[in-house]
Amino acid sequence: MARKAIVSPKAASMGPYSHGIDSEGLIFLSGQIPIDYVTGNIVEGDIKVQTQQCFNNLSGVLEAAGLTFSDVQKVNVYLTDMNNFSAMNEVYKNQFSEPYPARTTIGVASLPLGAKLEIEMTARKS
Repeated sequence: MARKAIVSPKAASMGPYSHGIDSEGLIFLSGQIPIDYVTGNIVEGDIKVQTQQCFNNLSGVLEAAGLTFSDVQKVNVYLTDMNNFSAMNEVYKNQFSEPYPARTTIGVASLPLGAKLEIEMTARKS
């Protein structure tokens, strides 16, 4: 099956990739860093502000796919500073309800534009 691209006006792309791909109802959302899609700049603020912006961007991609956060099955979070784990979790837990999606959190050396985190998700259409 050919890839079906999902494009959201509420997310930014920094390279040759789609915001998401629909593969027979399994939706792969590209990682989002905390870019304000209007200005094209990283939002100013602490890890909580940047985490919320990542989720705002991802929400736009989910919306473009006809989905919500309740359809998310797996989340990968990339942090440049694992000391931000607890603060990121405070925002994260408000995006989902139990049972929470499966998740991996990985510490990385750096991210594009100096972002403090990047979040990617996999969702499924009902």
